[in-house]
Amino acid sequence: MLTVMELSGKVVIVTGASSGIGEATARLLHRLGAVPVLAARRLERLDALARELDGARPLAVDMRQPEQVRAMVETTVERFGRVPICAGKVEGPS
Repeated sequence: MLTVMELSGKVVIVTGASSGIGEATARLLHRLGAVPVLAARRLERLDALARELDGARPLAVDMRQPEQVRAMVETTVERFGRVPICAGKVEGPS
């Protein structure tokens, strides 16, 4: 298990962050010092959560679309230079 010290300042992509377990995960990681990149389809919900979590970055992403997933990772790397952790569920095409 990662400690608070190991999470401090780490960039974490959290998928499904607009509600439920994804949102709870983003909140917990933020409390532990991580910088969450909030990914989900509902940008308005992500924006609201990002306003609560200082430093969090919202990205509208449909995880079923490979090109959007690729763009999410590329955008995160451009902004932060790295993506050491990804928390969430990635589904294949339906």
